[in-house]
Amino acid sequence: MSYLLAIDIGSSKICVVVAQIEIAPSGGGASTARVIGSGVARASGLKKGAIVDIQSAAQAIQLAVNDACNFAGVSPKRALVSVSGAYIYSVPSVGRANIPMKEIEPKDINRVMRLAVDQVAPSPEYEILHILPYEFKVDEQANVQDPVGMHGSRLEAQVNVVIAQKPAMENLRRAIAAAGVEVENFVLSSYAASIAVLNDDERELGSCVIDIGASTCDMAIFQGNAPRYCDFFAVGGGHITSDLSISLHTPLRAAENIKIEHGSLLRRGEGYLDIPQMGNESASRNAALDTIANVINARVEETLLYLSSMLTKSQLRHAIGAGVVFTGGAAKLEGIAEIASPIFGNMPVRVARCKQIAGMSDSMRDPAYAVALGLVRYGAGEWTPYEIDSTNNLREGFRKRAKQAEAALPEEEEEAEVAQTQLTVPDAKFQEPTPFNRLWNWLRNMF
Repeated sequence: MSYLLAIDIGSSKICVVVAQIEIAPSGGGASTARVIGSGVARASGLKKGAIVDIQSAAQAIQLAVNDACNFAGVSPKRALVSVSGAYIYSVPSVGRANIPMKEIEPKDINRVMRLAVDQVAPSPEYEILHILPYEFKVDEQANVQDPVGMHGSRLEAQVNVVIAQKPAMENLRRAIAAAGVEVENFVLSSYAASIAVLNDDERELGSCVIDIGASTCDMAIFQGNAPRYCDFFAVGGGHITSDLSISLHTPLRAAENIKIEHGSLLRRGEGYLDIPQMGNESASRNAALDTIANVINARVEETLLYLSSMLTKSQLRHAIGAGVVFTGGAAKLEGIAEIASPIFGNMPVRVARCKQIAGMSDSMRDPAYAVALGLVRYGAGEWTPYEIDSTNNLREGFRKRAKQAEAALPEEEEEAEVAQTQLTVPDAKFQEPTPFNRLWNWLRNMF
């Protein structure tokens, strides 16, 4: 058993989740996660998804981490951290290698993926965040998902190389370190969100996941087991708030409340709303509900049109059989799926609900938690079948093999395995929640 700290650094909030990970016993089986704590703090020191003030960002991160750890009763010091699309760009590449007519092994996949990166040759100002293979070819056999165990003389891998700006990543590392946490791994935020919300059919048919935050939109296009394309747009739900503030001449705080309470892309209310005036909040003025609806609709439609053009630019629109999935806090705006569908060429559009994890409250199924919960799933082993991560290590996706091992496991052995897992002693560097911690958590939940 171990504990995982997942830190989602969003454009308007820092979301932290602490999870307990039951490590799979040797010989197969899937690791499982249980959420035991969470914390949220208002983001500070960030602009359009990038860190502009390290100390302010560190304080916000530390506040959310402390809240989550106090709730959980444990304090992991290593974390999985999300990376905004503001830092990255993705490049497709192909690696090819000869195999001396033997059974293909993970080391062969590792070699061919690294050869694909050599074709890209990123400049020294950039570092590799992910190398994500989405298709393999063994000799003349294409569309291979997992070549391990196959025989062939030539192996080819089509990969998506996600490259991050080195100075921006260094600023992010410094902010995390100043918050008293060590980075275990970085994960692209749209990739993490995809893990939290997509089911197997949506991966297989192809899906476009768009994470709409307060000031950014991150896009990841899945086809098969990995994102084939990633992109970023520096506009989000906060721009709706700004438009309302300017159009209605009211403070930003009041505009945000108007958006939350009266914002809808489907309903056009009649009548007027009393709102505070800019510069004199004690005075109020009338604002037509129809005007509010027009402002919101104009900004949302403009944003969706740009996102649709990003999808066209990817040249993968034809591969999106399962449609578009929205995540992020701004995705909760009523009617966004109905408005988006015709803009995206009448393809299916839905607003995500995060897949259930043990210990997770129903409120955490909110799309705003998608990235943080995706990080938890990533930490439990739900990455792509193969991946070279931000630490330059090969991760083997044991998800499929774990399912096969579980299916082949006799019932008696399975029960013994569960019992063994439950009796696993926690890592010495972590502590189980004390009775005082459990009482404190109960009081927090009650009040």
